[in-house]
This record gives sequence, structure tokens and C-alpha cells, in this order.
Amino acid sequence: MDVRPLAERMRPETLKDVVGQKHLIGAQKIVHQIIERKEPTSLILWGPPGTGKTTLARIIAKETEAEFVELSAVTSGKADVAKVIEHAGQNQRLGMRTILFVDEIHRFNKAQQDAFLPHVEAGTIVLIGATTENPSFEIINPLLSRSRVLVLEPLSKDDIVTIIKRSAKQLHMSAKRLPAKSIALLAELSGGDARVALGNLELSLQLAGGDPITPAVVETAAQSKLPGYDKKGESHYNIISAFIKSMRGSQPTATLYYLARMLQAGEDPKFVARRMIIFASEDIGMAAPAALNLAVSTFLAVERIGMPEVQHNLFHCATVLAKAPKSREVTDAMGRALATAKLFPDLPVPLGLRNAPTKLMSDLGYGKDYKWEANHQAKDGFLPPEITDTDFFQ
Repeated sequence: MDVRPLAERMRPETLKDVVGQKHLIGAQKIVHQIIERKEPTSLILWGPPGTGKTTLARIIAKETEAEFVELSAVTSGKADVAKVIEHAGQNQRLGMRTILFVDEIHRFNKAQQDAFLPHVEAGTIVLIGATTENPSFEIINPLLSRSRVLVLEPLSKDDIVTIIKRSAKQLHMSAKRLPAKSIALLAELSGGDARVALGNLELSLQLAGGDPITPAVVETAAQSKLPGYDKKGESHYNIISAFIKSMRGSQPTATLYYLARMLQAGEDPKFVARRMIIFASEDIGMAAPAALNLAVSTFLAVERIGMPEVQHNLFHCATVLAKAPKSREVTDAMGRALATAKLFPDLPVPLGLRNAPTKLMSDLGYGKDYKWEANHQAKDGFLPPEITDTDFFQ
């Protein structure tokens, strides 16, 4: 008896069985070409849960005849990685390739990610990392430059319906046992996540016993999995908006309430910390310049400590930002500066402010009368004549 979860049992083993992601697996697309040429390359697979990241990695390994080793950044440490690298080195000496698949690679810190670089460069491993977070923020640049980033899209409702019907066929379920309305509801409640859809189907089977799986059964099975906070949905944007506006309105209690809701719902603490860095300059600015230092330090704490301990730092920073005096002076000045630069993009710099590295430039008046002393006022001013009376801080 196969005791694996239904989602694992139904996982496609060949590219033709994969549902969705046609922009990656279709004819002449990158994954199709990798398999056709049997030349695996290091990849970062970025996409929501349940969209096929692990499946694609396994198929690439199988079709390119490479050994597949899978690690999770949540449960694996330095010793696990070292063991894989040692094994991959033995494979390399025997002329075999090793694909190291790291699930949730964004959970590895920068030092841990750095450790992959020499082995990727030496060809000891082909690294395929899977992440639900933006690689630009979560993956170190040297690793990104040595990998191709492939973006996986959420599965459509039709994709999920196809997966459910295929699974029902393999389980020898009749249309009477699994009606079309129940299939549609399973797809709707999945949020584009095939794993959630199949998990709900499996639990529905257990709850229904030998009876038909009605929409009511599906709702009962899915209720514990319905997202109360979708990191890509309306709730996400509403709560982060309320968090920012509560800080702006100097309401620390409301600020901490919305922060607590985000963290309890599984929001990435780095996302929250990044927003506080922006807020420190955008809404506090010159009223309390040190707020920016605190916000940046909080982001570093998130990187180095992680959840749940870093909650102390996040709540500390949010409280300070909410209670701090507010000023839009820098933000308003920035807006005026950008607008003026866009309106006048090519005005010549006054001669006295120009650099004069050669005698010819000096003879032409570059840097003339400029003195290297504090608060020296340039003879012709600091702005081109056309905008000389402009003041971004009025």
C-alpha cells in the first residue's frame, strides 16, 4: 500500500505530463531545450507553492541522467551540504553529474549561499533552487549571475481542474463519486496550488467514505486550509496599508496590531522590515533622521536572527516609527527634484562647478574661481541659470 500523500503519488514524472508553465516547458522553451540537449544548468525556480518547482527539478534530473539530491533549507545545515558536495565530487570523478535541489533556498543566509559558489563554478554540482520569494532580494548576486531565474506562474483554475480529473481517473473515481461541481469547488479553493487541491481531494475522500464527494464535503475538508491572509491577495495589501497608515498617523497600538497579524499569518519579516526602511525616510525624514539607522539595523537583525526571536526587533522598530515625529520634507523635495530633472534633463553645469583635469579645460574656465573651503559660494551659483531661483524646500 502506497502511504505517500496523494499530491506526491500524482506528481508528474515526464515533461509531457506537467500541467501549466507552458512558457517554460513548451517546444523550444528553456526547460524543454535543457532536457532535449541533456545539458542541465543551474536554475532558480521562483513561483508560488504548488506550481511545479520540485516536479520540474526532478524531471530535469531524470531526463538529463543526473543524480538528484534534494535538501530543504528549512531542515538542512552546513554538514548536510558538505556531505552532498563530497558525494557529488565522487560522481564527478566517475563522469556523473549531480543535481542538488535546494527547496526554499531563500531560507539559507548569505554565507550559506556563498558556500555553493565554488562548487557550481567547478561543475561539481548543478544547483537548482526553489523559492517563493523574490530572488532579487533573497538570493546573493554571485549565485544569481551563475544561474537562470525561471518564473513559474500560479496554476489557473482550468489547470487545477485538469490535475483533479487526471487524479480522479487514476483513482478510478466515477463522475458520480466526484461530481463536476465538487471538482470546480476544489479548483476554486486551491488558490492555484496543486498540492492544496490534491490535499483537499484526499481529505474529502476520507470524509465521504464510500459516498459521493459533494460540495459540502469539499468545504468541510478545505476549511482548515483556506488562506486568511494571501501574500499576493487583497488581504495582504489591505493589512500592510493599514500598518503603514497607522505608523503615519502616530498610532502605535494599531501599528502593532497589524504587525502581529502579518507575522502570525506567515508574512516574510524581511518584507515588513523593508517597508519600515522606506517609511523611515518617506514619512519621518528630517524630523528624526536616526529612524533610518534603526530601520536598517532591524532589517539586518531579520537577516541574522530570523523568526520568532526577531519579533522583538520588529515590534521595537515599529513602535519607534509610530511614535516618532513625522516630516515629508525630504519626500516632497525628492518629488520636486525628480520633476525638475525630467523637465530640464540637459542643462549645462555652471563653469565654476565643472571638473578641470586638463589645462585646456582650465583655460576654458572650468572650475574658475572655485575655492576648496566650507560654505564657499560659487560665483555663478550652483544651478543652471534657467532654474537658478528654484527651491525644492519651499
